[in-house]
Amino acid sequence: MAGNVAEITMRWREGEQGSLVFEAAAPGRPPVVVDGDTKVATSPVEMLLVAAATCSASDVVLILQKQRVTLRGLEVIARGTRRAEQPRRYTALHFVFTITGDDVDEAKARRAVDLSLEKYCSVVASLATDIRVTYDVSLR
Repeated sequence: MAGNVAEITMRWREGEQGSLVFEAAAPGRPPVVVDGDTKVATSPVEMLLVAAATCSASDVVLILQKQRVTLRGLEVIARGTRRAEQPRRYTALHFVFTITGDDVDEAKARRAVDLSLEKYCSVVASLATDIRVTYDVSLR
């Protein structure tokens, strides 16, 4: 497979009539469960928040390490605001980064988050350009 192509396989979990539970995985990796009804697992639109938060968090960890910050913890809360009408897509995303580490200050933390959300995070960059993306940073 070419280096610029990603692939997953998604399978519907047969079960109760009307079930919207699926399993998805990249080749050779364990599956994740996704539930279109949000009854037993994370929904597809919530998974988009998971993907954006994890993508950005990965960038922030790498950037802070390059800044010689001894990172001891990172938590990201991601909140998405959706339209009321169909398609109920996100219109805004807000992230709250809680960073725990030695030698981390607000300027370094904000620089890392800015670089991630504006330049490096491929998930956020793949979203519609009219989605407002904001964030807060808390240091511990």
